[in-house]
Amino acid sequence: MFEASRICRCVICHDYGDRQDYEATDQDVIGNVQKFEWSVTGVAADEQGPGWSYTIGRWHSRGGPELAMFGLDLRVMQSCLNILAKRDGLADGQSHDDVVNGYPLYLRAVEPTWYRAFFGQAIWFYRHPPIPFLEVVWPDRNGGLPWDTGSLAQPHLWLAPTEHVQGVWTQDI
Repeated sequence: MFEASRICRCVICHDYGDRQDYEATDQDVIGNVQKFEWSVTGVAADEQGPGWSYTIGRWHSRGGPELAMFGLDLRVMQSCLNILAKRDGLADGQSHDDVVNGYPLYLRAVEPTWYRAFFGQAIWFYRHPPIPFLEVVWPDRNGGLPWDTGSLAQPHLWLAPTEHVQGVWTQDI
């Protein structure tokens, strides 16, 4: 479990003197965090590789880790993240069988050296990372998990980048 008595240095809690410069997407994140306790940011798949989604604001609002999910349709990932984001006590090693029918999801702590490659808007929001992230890992159609099958359909962010198999997820590291 992550430290509940953390110091939040996000753009809501502190005035960094640049609020007039926030883009519309940044204002949307702030508004969502203030209204719903978190926002979900999606990065669409493109010719470079698969997409991913992640939360921003759980650490600020709930004292819980942010969540990230990779390699599925953005709407599916955003739905899963919104379901999980409502829960307290999320931690490394947990499984959740009630998010996607018939498929358990697993939580793995993200190695902070990955943050810059995948969580830029969260870094902007918090200003003083690292803040805790959990990767939401899904099994393949046969129930195989990436740490068992070696599948790279989603990154293995619980590993240091130097331990990760080179491929689409490591190109910006």
